[in-house]
Amino acid sequence: MYSKKVMDHFSNPHNMGELKDANAVGEVGNTHCGDVMRMYLKIEDDVIKDASFKTFGCCAAIASSSIVTDMVKGKSIEEALNIKNEDVAKALDGLPPVKVHCSVLAEEAVREAINNYRNTQS
Repeated sequence: MYSKKVMDHFSNPHNMGELKDANAVGEVGNTHCGDVMRMYLKIEDDVIKDASFKTFGCCAAIASSSIVTDMVKGKSIEEALNIKNEDVAKALDGLPPVKVHCSVLAEEAVREAINNYRNTQS
């Protein structure tokens, strides 16, 4: 059902846990469906220097959170905002159709964290 890459990111998630010096936090999801993602970003000079996550959810949700933190590190805010759920799924070598919503949550979590950063910088 899942690719080797999904299983690897689920079994050995990258960047898991709270980022203590984060200056951007975004939370998305729905406790009714069971998937909730919290994304932490450390942004300096409009570049994402570090990223981490806490996710309560299924294998695909944890894998999507893990890989998107790898994808955004070193990117500008604008580059990170251009990461779409399709990019997340592709980076995981695909997701089953019933789990595509997990890659959508990963995209939304990044967007929410960046929105949080922009709102606190004003």
